[in-house]
Amino acid sequence: MESSTVSAPPQDSAPSLSLPFDPLPQFRQGALEETPERAGNLGKRIGILIVAYNALTTLRQVLKRITPEVWRNVEQVVVFDDASPDATFELAVGIQAMTNLPKLRVLKHRENLGYGGNQKAGYRYFIEQGFDVVVLLHGDGQYAPELLSHMYAPLVRGEADAVFGSRMMKDFGGPLKGGMPLYKYLGNRLLTEFENRALGLNLTEFHSGYRAYNLHALSQIRLDNLTDNFHFDTEIIIKLHHQNFRILEVPIPTFYGDEICYVNGLKYAKAIVRAVYRYTETSRAVRSYPEYEEYFVPYPIKRSLYSSHYYAHRLIGKNQRVLEIGCGDGAFGAELVRAGNSVTGLDRSPKVLPETGYDNVLDSDLESGLGASLDAVPDFDRIVVLDVLEHLREPANLLRDLRTRLAFRGKIIVSVPNAVNLTVRLMVLFGRFNYSDRGILDWSHLRFFTRKSIQALLENNGYRVAARHYTIIPMERVIPIRPENRFLRFANRVLHIVTRLFPGLLAYEVVLVAGR
Repeated sequence: MESSTVSAPPQDSAPSLSLPFDPLPQFRQGALEETPERAGNLGKRIGILIVAYNALTTLRQVLKRITPEVWRNVEQVVVFDDASPDATFELAVGIQAMTNLPKLRVLKHRENLGYGGNQKAGYRYFIEQGFDVVVLLHGDGQYAPELLSHMYAPLVRGEADAVFGSRMMKDFGGPLKGGMPLYKYLGNRLLTEFENRALGLNLTEFHSGYRAYNLHALSQIRLDNLTDNFHFDTEIIIKLHHQNFRILEVPIPTFYGDEICYVNGLKYAKAIVRAVYRYTETSRAVRSYPEYEEYFVPYPIKRSLYSSHYYAHRLIGKNQRVLEIGCGDGAFGAELVRAGNSVTGLDRSPKVLPETGYDNVLDSDLESGLGASLDAVPDFDRIVVLDVLEHLREPANLLRDLRTRLAFRGKIIVSVPNAVNLTVRLMVLFGRFNYSDRGILDWSHLRFFTRKSIQALLENNGYRVAARHYTIIPMERVIPIRPENRFLRFANRVLHIVTRLFPGLLAYEVVLVAGR
């Protein structure tokens, strides 16, 4: 959406009106304790983003409650009016024109962007202008402008990447004393507890709209696909946490007056649960959702019992010369290095970082075999080909070349999905054959194998199969439980026993160990 910027026309003389500091009564009794040291910008460019919608009756007072020290230290206070049908924009332009506030700017969106959309537009504005810090303030007066320096001071001092005002902290008497309705208080606490448990956080409140951000950190977060609705605040917390940015909470008072609430509580709660669910599904590589798609890893390390990586770890052991085909980002190879192995990675356009500890990382078109990529490298004790062959049109080319690079008594470890797993059979039974982002029916799979056909492929290319292992259906992809959960580990052990009895039906992947 486009936005237009309107500023006051040039004045022939100094403005005739002033906008004096007018804090609420509770801040006139020494509770504010504003200091030049805390309000100081330490050379940082600080912006205040005021999101406003139908704030005609409150916006002027919000501006008057900003302390003089803050006005002296921030570079811009920008009102982003979200296409209000009332005269919010005209009021803000009038204040800008008639008062001595050169730092005040006023912008209005031509179309309503929504609560999240308005924030995204504001953050882009300050990032593009090269600011260091931004504080989000609401134009309805629900959050205390008197405490702006409390919000941005930790960012200026480098103590955090994001600061959230919390009404649940007791320094200002707590939310109920501030007039928060009991049902909203209980809903807030219940949702916060759910979010903390699901995300591994320990925040006192997820749902305060009083926030400050280090814009250099915020610029590293993709905002485009985040919601334009009210649960934007939760989605941005999820992204901050995922990317390991530091979050700090500071106490703020609770204000509930006669402002209009545009949030449907039940719809909001449902959106919060949905946002957390979509993140956990994406981060666990079950399914990719657009708002978190950058966190989706098609082939992450499988941490559960009896997975292909579980078997590969044990079959490789320690102190081996290892060739990893399809090394990707090097996550699994790095674990092999830490176990004492010397690892060479081979892939098309590998993304292995230097700190992973690989001996060599080589770029090769696996479709045509090894070529001359390994001519100068000694033979290998273990060659690992996990989840690779099903992506090749002619996997025999690669297998023939790999056989020549096995050291004496060397072993190749191969894993492929079992194309006739029970889940696929049931899908076909009901007339479906749907591809997905990962799994047995990954959209990038070009070949499909059974336990007999993959063994035949190896034997036809000169290998002798020495051992067979079968991975279990990954229950953690169906049930949102962490791999270390006791119930899941017990269930996996039971499923392992059953899978060994009926491998053709229940095996999720087939893991074969072969030599020359």
